[in-house]
Amino acid sequence: MLIRLVVFALFVLALAYGFSWFADRPGDISLIWEGQIYQTKLIVAVSAIIALIAAVMIAWWFVRLVWTSPHSVTRYFRARKRDRGYQALSTGLIAAGAGNALLARKMAARSRGLIRADQEPLINLLEAQAALIEGRHDEARAKFEAMANDPETRELGLRGLYLEARRLGANEAARQYAEKAADTAPYLPWAAQATLEYRSQAGRWDDAIRLLEQQKAARVVEKPEANRLHAVILTARAAEKLEGNPAGARDDALQALKFAADFVPAALIAAKALFREGGLRKAASILEQVWKSAPHPEIGQTYVRARSGDSTLDRLKRAERLEAMRPNNVESLLIVAQAALDAQEFAKARAKAEAAAHIEPREAAFLLLADIEEAESGDQGRVRHWLAQALKAPRDPAWVADGFVSDKWLPVSPVTGRLDAFEWKAPFGQIEGPLEDGSAPASIETALKTLPPLRDVRPESPVNDHRIIELERAATIAEAVRPPPAPAKPKPVESTASDKALAPNEAKPFFGGLPDDPGVRDPRREPEPKTRLRLF
Repeated sequence: MLIRLVVFALFVLALAYGFSWFADRPGDISLIWEGQIYQTKLIVAVSAIIALIAAVMIAWWFVRLVWTSPHSVTRYFRARKRDRGYQALSTGLIAAGAGNALLARKMAARSRGLIRADQEPLINLLEAQAALIEGRHDEARAKFEAMANDPETRELGLRGLYLEARRLGANEAARQYAEKAADTAPYLPWAAQATLEYRSQAGRWDDAIRLLEQQKAARVVEKPEANRLHAVILTARAAEKLEGNPAGARDDALQALKFAADFVPAALIAAKALFREGGLRKAASILEQVWKSAPHPEIGQTYVRARSGDSTLDRLKRAERLEAMRPNNVESLLIVAQAALDAQEFAKARAKAEAAAHIEPREAAFLLLADIEEAESGDQGRVRHWLAQALKAPRDPAWVADGFVSDKWLPVSPVTGRLDAFEWKAPFGQIEGPLEDGSAPASIETALKTLPPLRDVRPESPVNDHRIIELERAATIAEAVRPPPAPAKPKPVESTASDKALAPNEAKPFFGGLPDDPGVRDPRREPEPKTRLRLF
């Protein structure tokens, strides 16, 4: 509009300048026509010519207006009808979005009466949405199929068919619709993501990588997310190659670490492949780098047990090296505590486990304290105490995806089929506050205060409650089956305090001679000797 105003102003200025130029230069003009001489001023002749041109243009415009008036009238009513149709279509789409099936169906019928469906494909979409709201899925699928056959609405129809197939649980049909959409339009996020997940579920890792590269080229996914998915797919392919092709597994895992340097599953597979090839030093370097950025118990266990011929003291030294890399870390302390327990250095194991429980009181620390107590003292009361604390403590982290807990990392969720769904986290949230008496969340301070005192253990019998009970039961049976001794003359014995405690007319109990087992004694005749607890 502004350009037109500028052009009109320039035209008027040029016309005024032309008239002023002719006015400043007066002259006459003569015209001889059929023997007659017509003479006039130059300015008058120019004005007459301009007026004649204007009159001709006005006359032509009037004639053209009259000639095209029927078409103009028709076009006016057609535009008005089309506007009403689009207004009805807009109202119907809003109603469909709001879930008003009755109004959506009404507006769809009105739109079809005012606009032809081949001119406006959104009418098919409105009718399909209205059918879905009303539960007429067969009609909706027919509409989506019609849209899928139209080049203009092919992508929209394929998405509708894909969603319907997912609703019905027809995964194979959904996969075909998604792959068809991804082949024709790899820039569609839903089609590319669904196809990527389906190919990953089928183990078609090469096809998944090619599709991911197409997505990266089309900028469908951001670069950090694409790198993460690339690392996941490469790690999954490496896991399949680990048994039969360690070299290929090593290459894929190392490539995955280039895309995600702290990806724990890739580091584990790379280290295991290098272990099989004898690359112990390089594997240890990879595990150390990942441990520095993200301490993980599987990384620690693999690092500590890198060499099968190492002694328990060597493993303890390797665990302490990990702790030096990440001091005051729960995973570091637990790794050292477990290695110290294996080496039977109970004082160090207990100190590290208690330090880990101070930082994060979770079940792994209390279970480890129970193992230490079992190995060091064998006191079942104290062992049960630590086990009870473990039951009340928050759960340890695990590989969790969509509520499914796995003992190992998987590239795809077994519940939803989502790629890169597994996370290392606690599977269940700890409930705040006690549920009942004595069920408050565990803490190391409370656990140490309520720890039962260490009971005496008989040095001549094993440190096992069940074994002690068996020995005592055997001694009792041997005493019961022993034949009675021959009668002999009773010798006078001095009365004891226990004899005086009996009633005057009550006979003294006679159990025969003491059994050969030195662990069974008569408490009234011989006091039980004091023993000291032996730790080993």
